[in-house]
Amino acid sequence: MSAREPSYGFLRNNALSLAFGGLFLVTLAGQAVSGNADVNAQQLAEGLEPMSLLDYVTSSSFMVDVMENWQSEYLQFFLYIFATVWLVQKGSSESKEPGEEGTESDEEQRVVRHADEDSPAWARTGDWRTTVFSRSLGLLMGCLFLLTWAASAATGWVAFNSEQLGQRQDPVTFAGYLGEADFWNRSFQNWQSEMLAVGSMAIFAVYLRQRGSPESKPVGVAHADTGQTG
Repeated sequence: MSAREPSYGFLRNNALSLAFGGLFLVTLAGQAVSGNADVNAQQLAEGLEPMSLLDYVTSSSFMVDVMENWQSEYLQFFLYIFATVWLVQKGSSESKEPGEEGTESDEEQRVVRHADEDSPAWARTGDWRTTVFSRSLGLLMGCLFLLTWAASAATGWVAFNSEQLGQRQDPVTFAGYLGEADFWNRSFQNWQSEMLAVGSMAIFAVYLRQRGSPESKPVGVAHADTGQTG
């Protein structure tokens, strides 16, 4: 490490991921407790026994809600990562400059013979490893989306069949559930919110600022300047 580079502790160097990891656990716990209370209120209203917290968090009802949220978030990142390779929004800090669409040159991406001394090893090889590593973030997000969507479908199927049996109707097969309005309604109501959030951020970042945030342009930068961060 250069003598000029300050040496920070682990907590400060990883504050962003640790903070959001902690907030994730707190909000997940909050969802579990409040969801359990809501279910028990319905159980008591119907003259049924309340459900313990452990039973609730291991139920399909809880898991389908969690998986639906996760898969929509990973879909958002997956689409945004790939879309911003080829699509631009003039003036947005979330976009490349118009005319710079595409995967860029090896020199711009600092791969193979243009790699730096401290570049990741797979950025240097120039073979399939560089190809995979060059797309690894988007591929991971895409895989996580498919896995969480599959988990959402499986847990939604169990929850749907529980309701069917409670109403004295025949359960459906997993393949049959994939054709049910319940499955697609659950999916689309989560996806549309993510598309709205991404589109809003892209356009609002053109005209609005947040001083000190890398998600915003510097306060005094012109609205038409693209790709600058504060």
